[in-house]
Formats: sequence, C-alpha cells, structure tokens
Amino acid sequence: MSPKSLFDQAGAQFLSREDAKALTDKILAFSKADETRVNVRSGWQGNTRFAGGQVTTSGNGSNTVVTVQSTIGRKRASATTNVLDTDSLRRTVELAERLAKLSPDDPELMPELGPQSYPEIKNYFDSTANLTPEQGAATAHKAIQTAEGVWKESKGSGDLFMAGFLDADASAAVVATSRGLFAYHRSSNVRMSNTARTPDATGSGWAAANARDFAMIDPVFLGRRAAMKAALSRSPVAVEPGLYTVVLEPAAAAQLVGQIGGALNARAAEEGRNAFSQRGGGTKLGQKLFDDRVSFYSDPSDPDILGDPFDGGGFPGSRHVWIEGGVLKELQYDRFWAQKKGVAPTTGGGGGRFGGGGGFGFGGGVRMVGGTKSLDDLIAGTTRGILCTHFFYTNVLDPRSMMLTGLTRDGTFLIEQGKIVRPVKNFRFNQSIMQMLNNIEEIGKSDRAESGSPAPPMRVRDFTFASLSDAV
Repeated sequence: MSPKSLFDQAGAQFLSREDAKALTDKILAFSKADETRVNVRSGWQGNTRFAGGQVTTSGNGSNTVVTVQSTIGRKRASATTNVLDTDSLRRTVELAERLAKLSPDDPELMPELGPQSYPEIKNYFDSTANLTPEQGAATAHKAIQTAEGVWKESKGSGDLFMAGFLDADASAAVVATSRGLFAYHRSSNVRMSNTARTPDATGSGWAAANARDFAMIDPVFLGRRAAMKAALSRSPVAVEPGLYTVVLEPAAAAQLVGQIGGALNARAAEEGRNAFSQRGGGTKLGQKLFDDRVSFYSDPSDPDILGDPFDGGGFPGSRHVWIEGGVLKELQYDRFWAQKKGVAPTTGGGGGRFGGGGGFGFGGGVRMVGGTKSLDDLIAGTTRGILCTHFFYTNVLDPRSMMLTGLTRDGTFLIEQGKIVRPVKNFRFNQSIMQMLNNIEEIGKSDRAESGSPAPPMRVRDFTFASLSDAV
C-alpha cells in the first residue's frame, strides 16, 4: 500500500473505505490475542484566525492515527501509532498484547462486537473538506468588513476590534474487530466564532455557528450580530444581583441544557451520583421532573444534531426519547451495566465520538425540543428581565442537583416592557438546571447553537444571579 493510495483523492486527505478495510485487515492478521479491536481516525484539519481587522494565522494538517486494543483472558490494553508501515503496525500490535498481559483483570470486560447494521447518515460535505486557506481568509474578511460597517452605522468613534476563528475538519472513522465487525463513516465539521469589542473597552458582542456544511456558515450574519451586540452593550450599568426572569439565546440555553446529556447515565443514577438518582436508592425513571414542554431526544439521523452512526466500540446509534412531556423516559445503559440490570443497552461504552473518550456516545448529544416563537417574541413578552447572549467558564457545582455556575458575556441587557432598554454589567450565576426547567415561561424555536446541537431560546423565571462581574 503506497502512501499516496492511503488517502481519498477527492479533497481532504483521509482513508477511503477500501484502504481502511485493507489496513485493519492487515493489523488484525498480526494479532495473537483472544480478541482485538482496531480504531482508526484519519483526517484533515484546518484553521484561520483573525484579530485586529486582519487574518493573523492560518494552518492545516492531516494525520491517520491507529489504536489497537488487545484482550487476553480478562486483561485488556491498547497501543497507538500514526506510523503506518508494516513493521510499525506489527510492533504496535505486539506492544498492545504485552501491555494486556501485564494488566489486571477487568471485572467489567465485555466481548468485542461482531458485524452490526448502521443508519445511513450524511455527515460529510465536499464544501467543508475542500475548504482552502483563501476561502478561510475571505470568510474572515467578510465578517470583519460587515462588523466595521455596522460600527460606522452606529456612529461609533475609533476602530472596532474584531477577533475570531474558523476551524474545519474532515475525517473518516473506522472500527474493526477480530469478531468480523467493520464500520466506516466519513464526516466533516466547520465552526466560526467572532467577537467584537468597542474602542472604549466597555462593549462586547459575540456570535458563532457550527455546521457540517461550510455553505451553511454565514460570515455576514455573524459579523453583523457581533458588532450590533458590541455597539448596544457600551457603558453598561450595574444592576443588583438576585432572582430575575431571563431570556436565554440559543447559545446560552445550549450551554445549560446540554448538561442533561451527561446526567442520563443509568449507572451514575442507580449509584446515587447524579440528578436522576432517587433518594433512598433507585432512579427517577417514569417520574415527571420538569415542565410539560420539556422533551429531549437523541437521533444520529437528525441532520441538525451532528450525530454519528456508531461509537468507539462500533455500537450502532439509534433514536432515543430520554425525556418527554417533562417525564424521564429512558436512561443511558452501556453494555456492561445493561447486562447487569437485564435491560437493552443504548451504548457500547466504547468512548465518545469514535472512541475519543467521554461524551454522550455518538457525538452531538441530546436535543431539546423547541416551540414556535422567535427570540424577538420571547423578548417582547418579557415585562422585566435580563437577556443573556451566552455564558463563559460554566462549571458544575453539584451533579446531584445539576447546579451550575458561570458568567454572562458579550451582550447582557435589561429588558423592560418587552424592549431592550440598556446594557448591564455581567453577572455570575448559580443555577440548578433541574429547577430552571421547572421555571420555564416560554420556549422558542430551536436554532443550532455554537455548540453544534440545536437549542431553543427560553424565557425562565427566578434565575439566580449571585454577584456582579466587572469583566466585559
């Protein structure tokens, strides 16, 4: 196999299905272990960064990384390489096997999977895979020029400071096992974020977008939105911390409700470690926990979720309705815990997106079902409240109540009688998501947030702002 033939020639460099199969067959043939799994991540990544009204850096690279996981008896270990000649691959297999022999028995070991069926998902777009540095620079300049035009229209003096980045990748993920499983999937992703700061350093605005298809990224919209927020947020006033009605834009909502995905772990719930644990033992399955309008699902076939057809162990993804009408309907069971509890598994437990570790299982996480109203409608229906663009440095304080803390950033405004009346200084919040999802006044139409998963804007009462933050 020549180095050139390793790569699909239709744009970004990554393994074709045929070459991926040949590579994994070759690796599996070297194995002397009881069971072997091969994970391959092959792809390209590029970025364009800009600041001070111009592109500052641009770069790209491609790589193919092979991880071999060997099982001997009840012992398991892995080794990784990105050197693909025959001798290096053989040494990687031998290293995984030596390490496995030295490892302790794994009491939760599950056998590797055999052949599986996967949903057809279109996650790959040539527009992203073939993105050039020139296109990246042109996209950045469109955002910059649009923002500068908006700033001039607002009669702002001095130069608006614009900074941001455009990241793109295209790759193939492969899982193969000694039991005959072979899974291959191509995907692409592109994300653009830009922040505008006013010359007097009192105003800041932000906007971002994430998509599989580069054609869906609109730098004019992003530049305009960031600049408008920056212009409107100049010279903010201090408002006393306390309980407020808040209007959360989609990005802000996604940063909070995205915590639901991690809390759906059945084992953590049954062991009393998360928000869905029942006091005294057991879980809250079947209980009504939230407002009637709260529903969450995951579906790798939903083009808006950015999901994938299998996890790192090759376990196939499928649609799941986790919360419906405020009622907890399902929890996420990996293969080991499902077998222990006598239920069907919902994930293989083979790591996050294609074995990267962590994550919800199939990339993209869960989606909250939205309503029909726009963000403007939610603002218009607010007698008095705070509009939040997005949050910064959000962390979990208590997983059992899903209590989060974080800071508002890049556009925080006071709403009175349905209108934005003035910018306000940023806050630190301390808020339980369990409580928040019971205090919903209105849910708007879902929009893909910066995180990549769609989230609806929401109006929520009694949101807790604990203190002020002077940072812009």
